[in-house]
Amino acid sequence: MKKKLLLIFIIIITMCTVMYFYNANNEKINHNSNVKEDYENSEKLEDKKDTNLVSSNGWLKIENNTLVNEDGDKIQLKGMSTHGIQWYSKFANEKMIKSLRDDWNSNLFRIAMYTNENGYIQNRSIKDEVTKIVDTVINLDMYVIIDWHILSDNDPMIYKEEAKEFFNEMSKKYKDYPNVIYEICNEPNGNITWDYNIKPYAEEVIDIIRKNSKDSIIIVGTGTWSQDVDKAASNPIDDKNTMYALHFYAGTHTDWLRQRAEDALNYIPIFVSEWGVSDASGSGGVYKEETEKWITFMKENNISWANWSLSDKDESSALLINGAKDDILSDEYLSESGIIVKDAMKSY
Repeated sequence: MKKKLLLIFIIIITMCTVMYFYNANNEKINHNSNVKEDYENSEKLEDKKDTNLVSSNGWLKIENNTLVNEDGDKIQLKGMSTHGIQWYSKFANEKMIKSLRDDWNSNLFRIAMYTNENGYIQNRSIKDEVTKIVDTVINLDMYVIIDWHILSDNDPMIYKEEAKEFFNEMSKKYKDYPNVIYEICNEPNGNITWDYNIKPYAEEVIDIIRKNSKDSIIIVGTGTWSQDVDKAASNPIDDKNTMYALHFYAGTHTDWLRQRAEDALNYIPIFVSEWGVSDASGSGGVYKEETEKWITFMKENNISWANWSLSDKDESSALLINGAKDDILSDEYLSESGIIVKDAMKSY
């Protein structure tokens, strides 16, 4: 009987010892697993924090004449502009824009909606193409410019009422999206002035947008095809989140325009919403040295930019060679301009 009790006692002690070490080891495993999970989650959060996309930067704003994110940190947007979407919208698709984001580090896409040239004024249905592209860019967590692309209709006052109607609709539709930036007149030109044509037009359109969206970034074109930032600097618009367009083409616009921009930055924020490696015609050679000077200037001054253009048009400012596929952004289809722009966009 005593032997039987002793044997039972030994079995119980053994089982208790085994259970103790099992539980201790299991707790250690669980602890290590939780630490690993916490570490991985922290890494994901850190990666997210360091991205240049909308989910990490939120609503943009202007501080000290430069673009910053919702935390007040400087941010430079870089991306492509379409050519006129009445001609080249096929390249503004999800695969191409996603490739710009993932392979080139782009965080911006600009939609050039011409007003004339068989654009919005002649064909209102083009607005549907604009919203389709905007929605694609939003889903890709990027910033997007809706560009009222005046050109041959040189005076923004010509289609002022149409612009007010259009931007009222767009700003209502996208009022809750920090992604969306409104460029309300691309390149005013000809016999017009900042004080009597561009600024009065802009104030009316901005007032319409602000009734729907208080904080969105707005870009206003300047005179002489958006080169006269000095005129805007001397008489800016009273709106805290309005920026002023500067456009350059490296073969035509050199040190003199950089100096003008540098002086203007003391008074206003500048956004280079269009630029090219060619001369002002969009063709006429690739000016690599001058382009590199501009890229350095924009980086040093935290100036955001959109390059012209995501198209295969037979001109030197086109990103793609003629006949390029519209569903893949491959080096074999890049023009000389495309190679330069790719390097510039990746150099964050």
